[in-house]
Amino acid sequence: MAFRHPAAFLLGLEGLALHRAFAGEFDESFVAARLAETRAILAADERGELGAGDHVGETDTVSGYRVWARTYDEPGNPLIDVEQPIVHGILRALPTGRALDAACGTGRHAAFLAAAGHTVVGVDSSPDMLARARAAAPRAAFVDGDLHELPLPDASVDLVTCALALTHVPALEPVFAEFARVLRPGGHLVTSDIHWQSLYLGGIASTVDDAGVEARLPASRFRPSAYVAAALAAGFAVRGCHEPLWPRSDAGGGPFARKWAAAAVDAAYANTPAAVIWHFRR
Repeated sequence: MAFRHPAAFLLGLEGLALHRAFAGEFDESFVAARLAETRAILAADERGELGAGDHVGETDTVSGYRVWARTYDEPGNPLIDVEQPIVHGILRALPTGRALDAACGTGRHAAFLAAAGHTVVGVDSSPDMLARARAAAPRAAFVDGDLHELPLPDASVDLVTCALALTHVPALEPVFAEFARVLRPGGHLVTSDIHWQSLYLGGIASTVDDAGVEARLPASRFRPSAYVAAALAAGFAVRGCHEPLWPRSDAGGGPFARKWAAAAVDAAYANTPAAVIWHFRR
Protein backbone atom coordinates (compact mmCIF):
# COMPACT_ATOMS: atom_id res chain seq x y z
CA MET A 1 0.00 0.00 0.00
CA ALA A 2 1.45 3.33 -1.08
CA PHE A 3 1.59 6.36 1.20
CA ARG A 4 1.07 9.74 -0.44
CA HIS A 5 1.62 13.13 1.06
CA PRO A 6 0.79 16.28 -0.90
CA ALA A 7 3.78 18.22 0.44
CA ALA A 8 6.11 15.33 -0.42
CA PHE A 9 4.84 15.32 -4.00
CA LEU A 10 5.38 19.06 -4.38
CA LEU A 11 8.84 18.88 -2.83
CA GLY A 12 9.71 16.02 -5.17
CA LEU A 13 8.86 18.22 -8.14
CA GLU A 14 10.96 21.01 -6.68
CA GLY A 15 13.81 18.55 -6.25
CA LEU A 16 13.60 17.43 -9.88
CA ALA A 17 13.64 21.04 -11.01
CA LEU A 18 16.67 21.80 -8.83
CA HIS A 19 18.53 18.73 -10.11
CA ARG A 20 18.00 20.02 -13.64
CA ALA A 21 19.32 23.39 -12.58
CA PHE A 22 22.35 21.67 -11.03
CA ALA A 23 22.93 19.98 -14.40
CA GLY A 24 23.09 23.41 -16.03
CA GLU A 25 19.61 23.80 -17.50
CA PHE A 26 18.55 26.84 -15.41
CA ASP A 27 20.17 29.94 -13.95
CA GLU A 28 20.70 31.34 -10.46
CA SER A 29 17.37 33.17 -10.35
CA PHE A 30 15.52 29.93 -11.11
CA VAL A 31 17.30 28.18 -8.23
CA ALA A 32 16.52 31.04 -5.85
CA ALA A 33 12.85 30.93 -6.86
CA ARG A 34 12.68 27.16 -6.30
CA LEU A 35 14.26 27.43 -2.85
CA ALA A 36 11.82 30.18 -1.90
CA GLU A 37 8.93 28.09 -3.21
CA THR A 38 10.16 25.10 -1.20
CA ARG A 39 10.09 27.19 1.97
CA ALA A 40 6.59 28.38 1.13
CA ILE A 41 5.40 24.79 0.59
CA LEU A 42 6.85 23.69 3.94
CA ALA A 43 5.20 26.64 5.68
CA ALA A 44 1.86 25.88 4.03
CA ASP A 45 2.17 22.28 5.14
CA GLU A 46 2.84 23.40 8.71
CA ARG A 47 -0.36 25.47 8.54
CA GLY A 48 -2.29 22.45 7.27
CA GLU A 49 -3.13 24.08 3.94
CA LEU A 50 -1.98 21.20 1.73
CA GLY A 51 -3.98 18.39 3.30
CA ALA A 52 -2.92 15.25 5.10
CA GLY A 53 -1.18 12.21 3.70
CA ASP A 54 -3.12 9.06 2.94
CA HIS A 55 -2.65 5.42 2.03
CA VAL A 56 -3.76 4.22 -1.39
CA GLY A 57 -4.38 0.57 -2.11
CA GLU A 58 -4.23 -1.36 -5.38
CA THR A 59 -6.94 -2.78 -7.56
CA ASP A 60 -6.90 -5.25 -10.42
CA THR A 61 -7.46 -4.16 -14.01
CA VAL A 62 -10.97 -5.60 -14.28
CA SER A 63 -12.17 -3.69 -11.21
CA GLY A 64 -10.20 -0.58 -12.08
CA TYR A 65 -11.42 -0.34 -15.65
CA ARG A 66 -14.98 -0.96 -14.51
CA VAL A 67 -14.76 2.55 -13.06
CA TRP A 68 -12.42 4.13 -15.60
CA ALA A 69 -14.39 2.93 -18.64
CA ARG A 70 -16.96 5.65 -17.96
CA THR A 71 -14.50 8.47 -18.60
CA TYR A 72 -11.50 6.91 -20.37
CA ASP A 73 -12.24 8.42 -23.78
CA GLU A 74 -13.20 11.87 -22.57
CA PRO A 75 -11.24 14.65 -24.32
CA GLY A 76 -8.08 15.88 -22.71
CA ASN A 77 -6.27 12.64 -21.80
CA PRO A 78 -2.74 13.97 -22.38
CA LEU A 79 -1.14 10.55 -22.75
CA ILE A 80 -3.54 9.54 -25.53
CA ASP A 81 -2.99 12.92 -27.18
CA VAL A 82 0.74 12.14 -27.39
CA GLU A 83 0.50 8.41 -28.17
CA GLN A 84 -2.29 8.10 -30.70
CA PRO A 85 -0.89 10.15 -33.61
CA ILE A 86 2.37 8.17 -33.57
CA VAL A 87 0.64 4.78 -33.37
CA HIS A 88 -1.75 5.68 -36.17
CA GLY A 89 1.15 6.93 -38.27
CA ILE A 90 2.84 3.52 -37.96
CA LEU A 91 -0.38 1.65 -38.71
CA ARG A 92 -1.14 3.69 -41.83
CA ALA A 93 2.07 2.44 -43.43
CA LEU A 94 1.23 -1.26 -42.93
CA PRO A 95 -0.68 -3.45 -45.39
CA THR A 96 -4.24 -4.35 -44.51
CA GLY A 97 -4.98 -7.83 -43.22
CA ARG A 98 -6.30 -9.57 -40.15
CA ALA A 99 -5.51 -7.52 -37.04
CA LEU A 100 -5.68 -8.18 -33.32
CA ASP A 101 -6.12 -5.25 -30.94
CA ALA A 102 -4.89 -6.85 -27.70
CA ALA A 103 -6.09 -5.23 -24.47
CA CYS A 104 -8.25 -3.16 -26.81
CA GLY A 105 -9.83 -1.01 -24.10
CA THR A 106 -12.52 1.24 -25.54
CA GLY A 107 -11.64 0.20 -29.09
CA ARG A 108 -10.04 3.41 -30.33
CA HIS A 109 -7.29 1.59 -32.26
CA ALA A 110 -9.67 -1.19 -33.34
CA ALA A 111 -11.97 1.42 -34.86
CA PHE A 112 -9.03 3.01 -36.69
CA LEU A 113 -7.89 -0.34 -38.07
CA ALA A 114 -11.39 -1.34 -39.19
CA ALA A 115 -11.83 1.99 -40.96
CA ALA A 116 -8.51 1.37 -42.75
CA GLY A 117 -9.78 -1.94 -44.14
CA HIS A 118 -8.40 -4.47 -41.66
CA THR A 119 -10.46 -7.38 -40.38
CA VAL A 120 -10.24 -6.71 -36.66
CA VAL A 121 -10.72 -8.70 -33.50
CA GLY A 122 -10.34 -6.95 -30.16
CA VAL A 123 -9.52 -8.78 -26.93
CA ASP A 124 -9.82 -7.38 -23.42
CA SER A 125 -10.36 -8.74 -19.91
CA SER A 126 -12.65 -5.86 -18.90
CA PRO A 127 -16.34 -6.37 -19.78
CA ASP A 128 -16.94 -2.65 -19.30
CA MET A 129 -14.22 -1.64 -21.75
CA LEU A 130 -15.44 -4.25 -24.24
CA ALA A 131 -18.94 -2.77 -24.11
CA ARG A 132 -17.48 0.64 -25.01
CA ALA A 133 -15.37 -0.91 -27.76
CA ARG A 134 -18.34 -2.63 -29.38
CA ALA A 135 -20.15 0.69 -29.57
CA ALA A 136 -17.08 2.53 -30.89
CA ALA A 137 -16.10 -0.05 -33.52
CA PRO A 138 -19.18 -1.95 -34.73
CA ARG A 139 -17.25 -3.35 -37.71
CA ALA A 140 -14.83 -5.21 -35.42
CA ALA A 141 -15.39 -8.38 -33.39
CA PHE A 142 -14.64 -8.33 -29.66
CA VAL A 143 -14.04 -11.18 -27.24
CA ASP A 144 -13.12 -11.51 -23.60
CA GLY A 145 -9.57 -12.67 -23.04
CA ASP A 146 -6.26 -12.18 -21.29
CA LEU A 147 -2.90 -11.10 -22.72
CA HIS A 148 -1.30 -14.23 -21.28
CA GLU A 149 -3.70 -16.56 -23.11
CA LEU A 150 -5.07 -14.88 -26.21
CA PRO A 151 -8.22 -16.62 -27.55
CA LEU A 152 -6.84 -16.92 -31.10
CA PRO A 153 -5.23 -19.78 -33.03
CA ASP A 154 -1.54 -19.91 -33.82
CA ALA A 155 -0.35 -17.79 -36.77
CA SER A 156 -3.82 -16.34 -37.35
CA VAL A 157 -3.20 -12.58 -37.64
CA ASP A 158 -0.97 -10.24 -39.64
CA LEU A 159 -0.87 -7.41 -37.11
CA VAL A 160 -1.09 -7.04 -33.34
CA THR A 161 -1.58 -3.76 -31.52
CA CYS A 162 -1.37 -3.39 -27.76
CA ALA A 163 -1.81 0.12 -26.44
CA LEU A 164 -1.26 1.51 -22.92
CA ALA A 165 -1.67 -1.87 -21.27
CA LEU A 166 1.68 -3.60 -20.83
CA THR A 167 2.53 -1.57 -17.73
CA HIS A 168 -0.22 -3.58 -16.00
CA VAL A 169 1.52 -6.96 -16.46
CA PRO A 170 4.25 -8.16 -14.07
CA ALA A 171 6.56 -9.44 -16.84
CA LEU A 172 6.78 -8.82 -20.58
CA GLU A 173 8.21 -12.14 -21.77
CA PRO A 174 5.03 -14.27 -21.51
CA VAL A 175 2.97 -11.62 -23.28
CA PHE A 176 5.43 -11.18 -26.14
CA ALA A 177 5.50 -14.96 -26.52
CA GLU A 178 1.72 -14.88 -26.98
CA PHE A 179 1.98 -12.07 -29.53
CA ALA A 180 4.51 -14.15 -31.47
CA ARG A 181 2.29 -17.23 -31.27
CA VAL A 182 -0.74 -15.59 -32.89
CA LEU A 183 1.22 -13.62 -35.49
CA ARG A 184 2.04 -15.04 -38.88
CA PRO A 185 5.70 -14.95 -39.98
CA GLY A 186 6.45 -11.44 -41.21
CA GLY A 187 3.62 -10.00 -39.14
CA HIS A 188 3.86 -6.69 -37.30
CA LEU A 189 3.51 -5.81 -33.61
CA VAL A 190 2.89 -2.23 -32.48
CA THR A 191 2.87 -1.49 -28.76
CA SER A 192 2.61 1.67 -26.70
CA ASP A 193 2.73 2.50 -23.03
CA ILE A 194 3.32 5.27 -20.57
CA HIS A 195 7.06 5.79 -20.22
CA TRP A 196 8.50 4.46 -16.98
CA GLN A 197 9.98 7.86 -16.15
CA SER A 198 6.54 9.45 -16.23
CA LEU A 199 5.20 7.02 -13.67
CA TYR A 200 7.24 8.98 -11.14
CA LEU A 201 5.54 12.23 -12.12
CA GLY A 202 2.16 11.06 -10.89
CA GLY A 203 1.39 8.96 -13.95
CA ILE A 204 0.25 5.78 -12.20
CA ALA A 205 -3.36 5.18 -13.20
CA SER A 206 -5.85 5.22 -10.34
CA THR A 207 -9.61 5.12 -10.01
CA VAL A 208 -12.12 6.33 -7.45
CA ASP A 209 -15.13 4.08 -6.95
CA ASP A 210 -18.70 5.13 -6.15
CA ALA A 211 -17.88 5.05 -2.42
CA GLY A 212 -15.04 7.52 -2.93
CA VAL A 213 -12.28 4.95 -2.38
CA GLU A 214 -9.20 5.48 -4.55
CA ALA A 215 -7.02 2.59 -5.71
CA ARG A 216 -4.10 2.30 -8.10
CA LEU A 217 -3.88 -0.06 -11.03
CA PRO A 218 -0.75 -2.23 -11.40
CA ALA A 219 2.16 -0.26 -12.84
CA SER A 220 5.38 -2.09 -13.73
CA ARG A 221 8.42 0.06 -14.51
CA PHE A 222 9.66 -1.46 -17.76
CA ARG A 223 12.67 0.29 -19.27
CA PRO A 224 13.17 0.23 -23.05
CA SER A 225 15.78 -2.50 -22.67
CA ALA A 226 13.12 -4.75 -21.11
CA TYR A 227 10.91 -4.45 -24.20
CA VAL A 228 13.85 -5.22 -26.48
CA ALA A 229 14.89 -8.26 -24.44
CA ALA A 230 11.34 -9.68 -24.40
CA ALA A 231 10.84 -9.01 -28.10
CA LEU A 232 14.13 -10.60 -29.18
CA ALA A 233 13.47 -13.66 -27.03
CA ALA A 234 10.10 -14.11 -28.78
CA GLY A 235 11.64 -13.85 -32.26
CA PHE A 236 10.85 -10.24 -33.08
CA ALA A 237 13.07 -7.70 -34.80
CA VAL A 238 12.94 -4.03 -33.84
CA ARG A 239 11.62 -1.81 -36.63
CA GLY A 240 11.25 1.42 -34.69
CA CYS A 241 11.03 3.06 -31.27
CA HIS A 242 9.55 6.43 -30.31
CA GLU A 243 9.76 8.20 -26.95
CA PRO A 244 7.66 11.35 -27.46
CA LEU A 245 8.07 14.10 -24.89
CA TRP A 246 5.37 15.78 -22.87
CA PRO A 247 4.33 18.96 -24.67
CA ARG A 248 4.38 22.26 -22.82
CA SER A 249 0.96 22.81 -21.30
CA ASP A 250 -0.52 25.34 -18.91
CA ALA A 251 -2.47 22.45 -17.41
CA GLY A 252 0.49 20.05 -17.07
CA GLY A 253 0.80 18.41 -13.68
CA GLY A 254 -2.76 19.20 -12.67
CA PRO A 255 -4.30 22.15 -10.82
CA PHE A 256 -2.95 21.29 -7.36
CA ALA A 257 0.70 21.09 -8.44
CA ARG A 258 0.40 24.14 -10.66
CA LYS A 259 -1.08 26.22 -7.84
CA TRP A 260 1.97 25.68 -5.64
CA ALA A 261 4.84 24.86 -8.00
CA ALA A 262 4.02 25.65 -11.64
CA ALA A 263 7.58 26.48 -12.68
CA ALA A 264 8.91 23.33 -10.99
CA VAL A 265 6.25 21.25 -12.75
CA ASP A 266 7.24 22.68 -16.12
CA ALA A 267 10.92 22.00 -15.41
CA ALA A 268 10.21 18.44 -14.26
CA TYR A 269 8.12 17.61 -17.34
CA ALA A 270 10.41 19.33 -19.86
CA ASN A 271 12.34 16.84 -22.01
CA THR A 272 10.67 13.94 -20.16
CA PRO A 273 9.30 11.10 -22.31
CA ALA A 274 5.54 10.67 -22.03
CA ALA A 275 5.26 7.32 -23.80
CA VAL A 276 7.31 4.56 -25.37
CA ILE A 277 6.00 3.25 -28.69
CA TRP A 278 7.47 0.23 -30.46
CA HIS A 279 7.18 -1.32 -33.91
CA PHE A 280 8.38 -4.93 -34.09
CA ARG A 281 8.24 -7.50 -36.87
CA ARG A 282 8.10 -11.25 -36.43
